[in-house]
Amino acid sequence: MLFTLSRTPRAAAERLGRFYAGVLDRAMPRLRRVALRNLELAGYGEGERAPIVDEVFASIGRLLAAFARFPSMGPESISSWIRYDGFENYAKAKAAGKGVLIATAHLGNWELSAFAHAWMAEPMHIVVRPLDDRRIDEMVESRRALSGNRLIEKKDAARAILRALREGEAVGILIDQNSSAAEGVFVDFFGVKACANVAFAKIAARSGAAVVPGYAVWSKAERRYVLRFLPEIPMSGDAGEDTQRLQSALEGAIRRDPGQWLWIHRRWKTRPPGEAGLY
Repeated sequence: MLFTLSRTPRAAAERLGRFYAGVLDRAMPRLRRVALRNLELAGYGEGERAPIVDEVFASIGRLLAAFARFPSMGPESISSWIRYDGFENYAKAKAAGKGVLIATAHLGNWELSAFAHAWMAEPMHIVVRPLDDRRIDEMVESRRALSGNRLIEKKDAARAILRALREGEAVGILIDQNSSAAEGVFVDFFGVKACANVAFAKIAARSGAAVVPGYAVWSKAERRYVLRFLPEIPMSGDAGEDTQRLQSALEGAIRRDPGQWLWIHRRWKTRPPGEAGLY
């Protein structure tokens, strides 16, 4: 799949990527059912849900088309794929000298955001969970590192993250996935209680690093992505309060571009004690 996407002219590759994402949609109908249920939980009307899910799969197709071309991207061509908006927010946080925690999500093109940032500004550390298939994982990780980024495996993340922050570097972490009750707290997310991991907030409190949300979202008008860094989110040191603040900022970003978030994930799977499952 990646071979065909990398050998096809860019406009055709984006259409082909959308075709591949459509095959995924039809082959795994559970994904669409989960997305429709999530959108219902989030308060979107019945007539809004299916078009948003269609956009989600189109967004996945664009991500695949871009990911396939990572080996051919470089500093001289990256601007045709993505540009910054709010880079000053990142630069100000970095200048403070205590490192930067970039709170990101499966919104837009999370693969390209870190990859391109290394070409446009400087390499960073990204926290990853190894994929189940070893060969696919090796291929994906090798592409993620092509622009100079350094990978931190999620299972051993805390120590490596703190080390990077002590050296004044940036670390990107996905914060939008469901967490187990043992590792998270329940926060308000689209008006529904969702369990969110508190590790990010605890690391921020321990390190004193600046916390900056960052997402690469597709601009239809420009036919490229916009890597948007939002203003720094102040941390109080209270893990529950700070986790809610992070999730509220994420919700705002998703509401601006709902068709670009990965609604196919069972975000509200973990429920408070005694509450029935939502799926």
